[in-house]
Amino acid sequence: MPNPIIQRELFGMLRTRRALAVQVLLAVALAGLVLLYWPTDARVELSFRQSRQVLRVFGYGALVGIMVLVAVFPATTVVREKQQGTLALLLNSPMGPGSILFGKLVAAMGFAAILLVLSLPAAAAVYAMGGVSLTQLGQVYLVLSLLALQNASLALLISSYAGNSDSALRLTFGVILAIAVLPLVLIQFISPEAQLPLAPGAFIDHLGTLPQVARDDTYEMIPPAIGIPAYTVILTVGAVLVYVTRFMSPIAAMMQVLGHGDFMSQGLLTDGNDLPRYAVFALFGTLVCLGLTYKRFRGRMLDRPRAAGKITQDQGGKTRVLRALMFLYFFDPQSRSGLIQPFINPVMVKEFRCRVFGRGHWMMRLIGVVLITSLGLMLAATRATVHWGVGTLGAIMVVLQMGIVMLVTPALASGLVSSERESGGWDLLRMTPLSAFSILFGKFLSVIWMLVLLLAATLPGYVIIIKISSGEAYRVQNVLISLGLTFAFVLFASAAISSLFKRTAAATATAYTFVIGLVAGTMLFWLGRDAPFSAQTVETALMFNPLAAALSLIDAPGFGEYQLVPGNWYVMGGGAVLSLAVLAVQTWRLTRPS
Repeated sequence: MPNPIIQRELFGMLRTRRALAVQVLLAVALAGLVLLYWPTDARVELSFRQSRQVLRVFGYGALVGIMVLVAVFPATTVVREKQQGTLALLLNSPMGPGSILFGKLVAAMGFAAILLVLSLPAAAAVYAMGGVSLTQLGQVYLVLSLLALQNASLALLISSYAGNSDSALRLTFGVILAIAVLPLVLIQFISPEAQLPLAPGAFIDHLGTLPQVARDDTYEMIPPAIGIPAYTVILTVGAVLVYVTRFMSPIAAMMQVLGHGDFMSQGLLTDGNDLPRYAVFALFGTLVCLGLTYKRFRGRMLDRPRAAGKITQDQGGKTRVLRALMFLYFFDPQSRSGLIQPFINPVMVKEFRCRVFGRGHWMMRLIGVVLITSLGLMLAATRATVHWGVGTLGAIMVVLQMGIVMLVTPALASGLVSSERESGGWDLLRMTPLSAFSILFGKFLSVIWMLVLLLAATLPGYVIIIKISSGEAYRVQNVLISLGLTFAFVLFASAAISSLFKRTAAATATAYTFVIGLVAGTMLFWLGRDAPFSAQTVETALMFNPLAAALSLIDAPGFGEYQLVPGNWYVMGGGAVLSLAVLAVQTWRLTRPS
């Protein structure tokens, strides 16, 4: 390896305990999934139904593992160099920016290759069952390789912009999950009668027919003068988003390879070319990310000149008076401290003022996004119930809400304690008159307020459901209870994980792995319902899945036959109490005198 970056990055990565844990975890998980689905008798089915079922479990399990684990190391490699001060030395070394980027990418892909090699024994067991060709296995590994390349290049780009490791991991996981899961939600808004074509020329012609579709439709509770242009925009934007995101997501390509593409084909004129299109989109996205990262390396990435500012005495009279009042009172931290009343938790205020998205202008932007999303969901709900019914719309709302909880909550809560320990702020908090309860309560409030604003955007859809079908009020109430318990569980579990780590990056990666593994891992049992798992086994496994419980409450297709409530409520509540107990014990240990 003539490139020293490859040696330093790859070998240094493999020497860490985290890399060893990741390799062992993936190998054991895939082997365990294959063993769970392995037939218990010596008879062989001529239809090879069980072998195809095992292949699906292996393919989806490997997809989730590669999606979550590969991006952890490249997402922190560049930002760690900036924090340690070695990036400036590296950029001023005889190595060019292309060599540096190539070395970091090859190191990340080398680790991904090791993970793929560790999955070969499980793949060999699947092939030994029969009914699975080498071509099909090769296509599975092609999707996994493209996914690893796509995520590694994206993680390197985000790492070059991030200011610290935990923010790089949060943004990386958020973008990766959005790319993978967003098509599953958006495609449900395409009517089965729409027949959205996937060929480029036919798709462009289809966009030209959407205004006429909007004019021919009927509108309830909305004036046509507003509904027609608004619905035209929604149809156009929705069609473009579905068309683009479908081929960016590896799930559609993997579903086609595994013969499971019916769920991703609603309202689409599919032609069986999902894998080639995903390969084109993945390679194009990789080249774009690498090009932008190369431009960052080639430019003055570390040079951040400050604005020259404005001299107050050179401004007009009114401006000088206004700036004097503002800077002497409102923008003065000592003056603003008087606004913190005795009944306001100062830790909560500190979290909002120190967090980028907690500042005032970002909060106003968030409220604006919530309002726009609310109006869009109300219009979509009004139109969607005409085509699919209340059950399908309710499933979309549940997936959207659970996605927000499982995507945003770990990002906000996984650094509640670890970030303070990493920056040294925990010692300062220990010296304040605040108790450990007040510290944790303030941090929890900072997360709860942010999530409440985000979740409020999805509530108007339920209002439309209740308005159209009065009998759905009880179901909506139970779904909201399930959502609240899930939020409490994910919040306390992420905070407990945060208290166990000294580094925020490790805590964030662990929290996301735990949450995604809990949801995706139990869903694998649902894929094997009736063969080889019985209905009771699937129901027991789904009892730990909050998403499945909410889908069963709304009577979504494939989940309505399982009775997961109130069992899942007990699991989520017990898990939240256990996590809170772990957090309390660990916080007590951390607040003791040294």
